[in-house]
Amino acid sequence: MSDKFNKFLYFKTIFPYITERKKLDLIIYNKNIQKAFNISLINYKIISKKYKIGEKNGKGKEYNFNGELIFEGEYLNGKKNGKGKEYNDDGELIFEGEYLNGEKNGKGKEYFDEKLIFEGEYLNGEKNGNGKKYNNDGKLIFEGEYKFGIKYHGKGYNNEGNIIYELSNIDRNIKEYNDDGVLLFEGEYLNGKRNGKGKEYNNNGELIFEGEYLNGEKNGKGKKYNDDGKLIFEGEYLNGEKNGNGKKYNDNGDLIFEGEYKFGKKLYGKGFNGKGKIIYQINNKYPNGTEYNDVCEFII
Repeated sequence: MSDKFNKFLYFKTIFPYITERKKLDLIIYNKNIQKAFNISLINYKIISKKYKIGEKNGKGKEYNFNGELIFEGEYLNGKKNGKGKEYNDDGELIFEGEYLNGEKNGKGKEYFDEKLIFEGEYLNGEKNGNGKKYNNDGKLIFEGEYKFGIKYHGKGYNNEGNIIYELSNIDRNIKEYNDDGVLLFEGEYLNGKRNGKGKEYNNNGELIFEGEYLNGEKNGKGKKYNDDGKLIFEGEYLNGEKNGNGKKYNDNGDLIFEGEYKFGKKLYGKGFNGKGKIIYQINNKYPNGTEYNDVCEFII
């Protein structure tokens, strides 16, 4: 059979399916003589050693096993190169844009339920560069810069078009707002979570916490304030809970407890009446503790 092939001819191959072991339905078309041959998998292996099957070049289309179109566009050396469109199994457009060496590279648009959900720049298949993201109602929810597929720098919006956060991974900072545009958080941000130093505000824009974060939780030293801006706690946190040494104050700024916390609860230390007098002592490190009243009389 190999005598019927010339190594200088171009061949286009289609692999519909493997019907059984060591047998393949393969059709080879010779575009010059317009003749087709059905060959077995064994014969194909023999032929492929002597003749190189031609690669895709120029415009082309790809189909799934059900004969549905899944890609149409330009090829070079067997890979997607140039402009192209991708479709899902229901025939709906899911991407259109530019390719290089088989990957999305350059400008592109993504769709869901035939609605635009992203438009921007790609590099090696990842969102890189400027881009815009939309919700299912077609409303803009983010515009800015992406890096390695992750939001890097830009602004996020709610359905009314109000800014709800500002992100800057250039200096690892983020600002978050409520629906009315009031600042709720500002600080350092890494891998989509609060990491580093930051400040939290209530819905009136008043500072209620400042301190350190790790993986989105309060971790390290921090200070907590009431709605009047007065300090009510300063100390150490672990996974969002008071943990370690800390001081607690009343709304007048008077010290009412100083000691050690564990999982948000007082573990060891002294309580004060707001005038500097000890009124109780806690020692949960050991089974028995002691308590005092406001004139320091011992209570059993």
